[in-house]
Amino acid sequence: MLHQPQQKTYLLAVSGGVDSMVLADLFQVSGFNFHIAHINYHLRNEDSNLDQKLVFDFCDKHNIPFHLYEVSEEDEQPENSIQNWARELRYRYFREIQEKENLDYLVTAHHLNDQLETFIINLSKASGIRGLSGIPQNENGILRPLLGFSKDEIYDFAKENQIDFREDQSNQKTDYLRNKIRHNIVPELEKINSDFLNNFSKSINYINQAKDFINQSVDDKIKILKINSDENQIIINKEKFSQESELIRYEILKRFGFNDENEMQKVLTAQTGSSFFNSEFQLIINRNELIFENKLEVRNDNLEEILLEIIDNEIIIPQNIKNEIQEFGNCFWKVDKQKVQLPLKLRRKQEGDLFFPIGMIGKKKISKFFKDEKLSILAKQKIWLLCDADERILGVLPFRQDGRFSSEKSYDYFEVRI
Repeated sequence: MLHQPQQKTYLLAVSGGVDSMVLADLFQVSGFNFHIAHINYHLRNEDSNLDQKLVFDFCDKHNIPFHLYEVSEEDEQPENSIQNWARELRYRYFREIQEKENLDYLVTAHHLNDQLETFIINLSKASGIRGLSGIPQNENGILRPLLGFSKDEIYDFAKENQIDFREDQSNQKTDYLRNKIRHNIVPELEKINSDFLNNFSKSINYINQAKDFINQSVDDKIKILKINSDENQIIINKEKFSQESELIRYEILKRFGFNDENEMQKVLTAQTGSSFFNSEFQLIINRNELIFENKLEVRNDNLEEILLEIIDNEIIIPQNIKNEIQEFGNCFWKVDKQKVQLPLKLRRKQEGDLFFPIGMIGKKKISKFFKDEKLSILAKQKIWLLCDADERILGVLPFRQDGRFSSEKSYDYFEVRI
């Protein structure tokens, strides 16, 4: 079940139902090093307290560390989507315990019937190969060792080994989608084929093998379509991407967190300059490029402004910023001391910014200057403006200085060296 299980530590999520009590018993008789966590939502009056007591008594009898979270009025409960709220609450609590107690894995008691219900739910959502592959046995530090066993097998094991558990009567209701599938759809499928659940288990195994194959194919396709990449971004050829099958396009976008099927069509027809966002990535459309940027990486372009030191009349540009600027070239500017207000700073472009480029007559918007320089969307995001305390732009590094602040004197100036 687990690689070197005796050397690892575990946190078991135990509700008091037959699945989780069988799981707890198996871990106890196997001699694993584990803790147990229980959530009392207080949604079922005295039944909730009796569930808690059962789990606590099991831990007390076997000297197992017990962790309890009791939902109170301070925990704001939504009027709808209470299942999602409860799930987020318990997993957040479990992770807190893991971190505090330094436990390697979280273990849940999901079983084969849960797998089937999840499959049907995902099938109705057109969720792709990942959704159809169901609940993973081992992913993101969460283990589900009972996934291969049916609910009936778990009941039989509990009866044979005299394992105490409690039934949650709310599971008999059909208020929620999962319960409707459990009580209305699955029994009909089993009437059609008495061996349906066993055959489904085999099918899920085949689907997972297909998922692994597709994932490898997607990795290979990304390598072929990739124009450039570093630790923070991957650039893909948009034209070649659009020529791939719908499945490959969908799976590539999902790899970067873009799961909406409608969003895929928007990406294919989006104009240059369009951006798409999710919690992890920003997708930028730049001519024939799809630029996927990792939003979780700390990058210089996340900085709003940087105050600059002046040492021996040289404006000191931080080395990490200087490295970024040098992608576009070098410069040596002389800034008239008498014409600027200190402190000087670097910042990104803002709406309406303009300056007076040296060697030209009149003013020009920074956006127009970028366009004339034929800078890509990505390049524009990396450009720094040198400004003074009055927000006047002294130049666009390293391209062009503002002629109003350039010094022609052989003294009384600040140097900018890139």
